[in-house]
Amino acid sequence: MALRGKPARLAALVAGALGAACIVVALIATRGDERHPARGRIGAAIGSEPGGQVRDTEAAQSFPEPDSGAPRQLAEDPASAAASSAADTGPSPGAPSDAEVRRDLRRLQRYQRRARAGGRLGLTGRGRAEAPPGSPGAIQDIVAGGNAIATFPYRLGGGHGSFVDDAYDCSGSVSYALAAAGLLDVPLTSGDLATWGVDGPGRWLTIYANPGHVFMTVGGIRFDTSGRDGRRGSRWQPLGRSAGGFVVRHWPGL
Repeated sequence: MALRGKPARLAALVAGALGAACIVVALIATRGDERHPARGRIGAAIGSEPGGQVRDTEAAQSFPEPDSGAPRQLAEDPASAAASSAADTGPSPGAPSDAEVRRDLRRLQRYQRRARAGGRLGLTGRGRAEAPPGSPGAIQDIVAGGNAIATFPYRLGGGHGSFVDDAYDCSGSVSYALAAAGLLDVPLTSGDLATWGVDGPGRWLTIYANPGHVFMTVGGIRFDTSGRDGRRGSRWQPLGRSAGGFVVRHWPGL
């Protein structure tokens, strides 16, 4: 009996030790390693804020919302922004004025320079983009939507409660421009945009998204809240950037 009792007691001790070890492991997985807080919490690895809001990993490179509490301009509804742009760029009634002829020649020269450089969109001195004649209507509407908020300040969560806002984050900005072309009905997060459309780059429009940031290129021009430290502080930027770490998506036909 004594010989049978020792193995039984030994097994009980081993089981007790394993149970304690499992409790310790569970606590570590729940709380995370104090030296590496992201371990055990997936949200922390991509920059989550209290309440589950994913922090933009490149917000520091954007024009922030001013500290002033003074009322700021609200953006138009995206569809209205696209419609008003179409009305502004339609054919002029009657014979064009000398100023209109000079303006059209300047635009043509800009388009020709962009074509020689391999791009399709032009950029104005005010940080706005210009879609060339003959480009798809959806692209012209996206450009109009992007122009409507091109110089609005950055705010985490801006443009998500409603398309009509006075500041926009990265995904709120891209969502607004896409909504102007009717390509989505509600604002999407950068993580949601990583599954929008279809896989791969598009001819005119390409979305680059990951859980922490999103930007797009339209006709060779980047639309991005990151890197807005240039002279105009516009979301439209002529220089490219690395797409490493981003999912690449586009809309069928664009």
